[in-house]
This record gives sequence, structure tokens and C-alpha cells, in this order.
Amino acid sequence: MSTPSLDTRHILSSPIKDTKDLFNKIGYVFKQPEHLQEALTHRSFGSPNNERLEFLGDSALNFAVSVLLFKTFPQLPEGNLSRLRANLVNQRALFDLALALGLGDLIRLGEGERRSGGHRRPSILANALEAVIGAIYLDGGFREVENFVGNLYRPLLDKLDLETWGKDPKTMLQEYLQGRRIALPEYTIVTTSGEAHRQKFRVECAIQKINIRTIGEGTSRRRAEQDAAKQAYDLITHR
Repeated sequence: MSTPSLDTRHILSSPIKDTKDLFNKIGYVFKQPEHLQEALTHRSFGSPNNERLEFLGDSALNFAVSVLLFKTFPQLPEGNLSRLRANLVNQRALFDLALALGLGDLIRLGEGERRSGGHRRPSILANALEAVIGAIYLDGGFREVENFVGNLYRPLLDKLDLETWGKDPKTMLQEYLQGRRIALPEYTIVTTSGEAHRQKFRVECAIQKINIRTIGEGTSRRRAEQDAAKQAYDLITHR
């Protein structure tokens, strides 16, 4: 299942100068700033660090997102809600949100971790965001966590297309064509290049009836087909 792409443009993009800027972005001012300081301290820096807060924040985030989805999509069954939640709280999604909040500029890292680019490492930023959520829970309670999570995710959910969410490009293209009684596309390998362990595929997606031909690229035939199908779907739906 594909992960929804988080549009983080609703989060201010200016660089964070200090924690006051972060307070503005998350919409919460800590009564005990030491909670936030701990949340932004990686274990490579020393102790106390954010690992325990990350544990707490992970649970609080999952519950808050569950509540948000339950209220936002009253028509969705349990299975769909679970899959949507999983895509919204995975590492990639949290990393994107943490980047948009500028957490990488505030995380306290050991010298070696910082030199190796730890302030841009997906696992470190995703964990830090969970720790911040844990810190908000300790400092202000679950209602403040709900507010924070709502501010992060609601703009994304407002634009989410449930008809296409979670479907790969080939499936979306197939369903679109079948709904209009158009023959399914033909996928043909155009070229392969590179050594066996680093091959690059170019695949053509051809829809004869409407004269659509696209070329996709990828490190496997499947990925190249998906790329070509996405291009074809975008062409058809934006005509």
C-alpha cells in the first residue's frame, strides 16, 4: 500500500531560531520547558534522553490519530481506519512532519551523530516528534495532544481522496479504464540497462483506444510499470 504524501506546507516553513518559534508552530507553550528539552535530546547526547518520552508519545499519537480519523470519517469501516492510521503514523510520515516543524535544528545530538547527519536521519526525527508528543501529554494532558495532532493532520485529511487513497497507480488506472469500458493498458519493456544487481528498466504503458503512451523508469519492472501507469493516469484525469 502506498503511503499518503504529507503536504506539510500548512506548517510554517521559516527556520526555527529558538523554542519560542517551535511553540508557535505546535500551538502549545510548555509550562515545564524541561519536558521539551528532554524530548529533543537524543541518547547520543547524554541522559536523560527522549527514549522514554518517545515510548509515551507513540501511544498518545496513535490514540489521538484514531480519535481524529473516527470523527473525520464516520463512514469508514474499521479496516480502512486502521490502514489509514498506519500510513499516517509510520516513520516516513512522521519524518516529513518533523522536517516541516524544524525539529532537526533543535535536536541535541552527540558530536559524532551530528557529524554523520543525524539531524536529518528519518528515524531520529520521527522518534523526536513522538517524544515531543509525549512531552505535551505530560505537560498539558491528552486534550493538548489532540489539539496538536489535529493541527498537524487535519489539513492533510481535508484534502484526502478516499477513492484513490492507498491504491497503487496501476490499480487506479485499471479501475478508471474499466469504469469507462476502455481496454486495459499494455505494458512493454522498452530497455534494460546496468549490471544485474543495479538494473534500470524502462517500460511503456500503452492505452490504444485513447492514444496514450507513457514511459516509466525504475529499478525493477514493477516499479517502472507503476511509474508509467501514474503518468498515464495523470494524463487522462487532467485532460
